[in-house]
Amino acid sequence: MTDPIQNYARIGIVHFMAYKACIGGEGPILETLEKIALDPYFQVVEVTHMKDPQVRAQARDLLTAAHMDVAFGAQPILLGNQLNINAPDIAHRQSAVDAVKAGIDQAEELGAPGCALLSGVDPGSEGREEGLDLLVDSLSQLCEYASEKNMDIVLETFDRVPYGKNCIVGPNALAVEVSNRLRRQYPNFGLMLDLSHFPLQDEGTVYAINIARDHIVHMHVGNCVMSNPNHPAYGDNHPRFGCEDGENDVPEVVEFLRELLNIGYLDPDKRPILSFEVSPMEGESSEIIIANAKRVLDEAWAQV
Repeated sequence: MTDPIQNYARIGIVHFMAYKACIGGEGPILETLEKIALDPYFQVVEVTHMKDPQVRAQARDLLTAAHMDVAFGAQPILLGNQLNINAPDIAHRQSAVDAVKAGIDQAEELGAPGCALLSGVDPGSEGREEGLDLLVDSLSQLCEYASEKNMDIVLETFDRVPYGKNCIVGPNALAVEVSNRLRRQYPNFGLMLDLSHFPLQDEGTVYAINIARDHIVHMHVGNCVMSNPNHPAYGDNHPRFGCEDGENDVPEVVEFLRELLNIGYLDPDKRPILSFEVSPMEGESSEIIIANAKRVLDEAWAQV
C-alpha cells in the first residue's frame, strides 16, 4: 500500500505497557503521555486507571489539546488486584465487577468511548461451563452500566497457557459464542483481538481474525515469546518486534494487515483503532521500542 496506514486506521499505543511505571495508576503519567502526544504518528492513546483525580483532569486536558482520541483498559485493574470477573465466589466476583465499574467511571472522565477488559482465570474443563455463565453475567452487568453512559464494553481474548494469562476466554471461537449471547441484549459489546496472543492461543492469524470478524471492534498488534522459558519476556509480555525467540516480526504483521483489509476492518471510511502493545525489556528504552514498532508497521504496510 502506498497510502499511509493512518488513512485506514487510527494508530494508537497502549501507554501503560510502553511505560510500565504507570501501569499501577501512578508514576510519570503526564510526562510520558506528553511524549506520545507530541508524536503525530499516533491518533489514539490507550490508558488505564489514574489514582489522582488531578492527574486525570490534566491528562484529559493534555490529550484534548493534542487532538488525540482516548481508549481505556481495565486489564491492569483486574490483573493488578488479582480480580476475576468469572470467579465462583460471589463476593470476589462482585468486587471484580465493581472495580471495572470504577474503571468505566474513569474512562468516562477521560473522554474514552468505552472500557476494555479481560476474562478471569480458566477453571479447567469441569468448571468451564459455570465459569462462562458467570462471565456472561458479569459482562451483562458491565454492559448495562456502560450503556447508561453511552459507552461500550470490549472483551480482549487471551491465552489459556500456564505461562501466560490462562484466561477462560481464551479461544476466539469461544469469545464469539460469548459475544453472541451478550449482543442479543447489548449492542455495546464487542471483541478485541491481539496479534501477540495468536501464537499463545495456538491459532493462525487468518483463522482467528475470520472466526471473530463480525465481532471485532478493536485490534492490538504486538509480539510474544513462547519457545524459550528462560527468555525475559516469556509468555504474554509484549516484547519488541523481531526480538530473539519472538513469534512476530514484519512477515507476521504483513499477514495480519492483509487479513484486516480482507475482512474490511481497515477502512478509510471507518478508520477503527489499531494499537501497538509493546513493552521494553530490562535495559531497553520505551522510546526505542516505540520506534521499532512504527518501523515494523510501516515496512509491513508497504508490502500489503
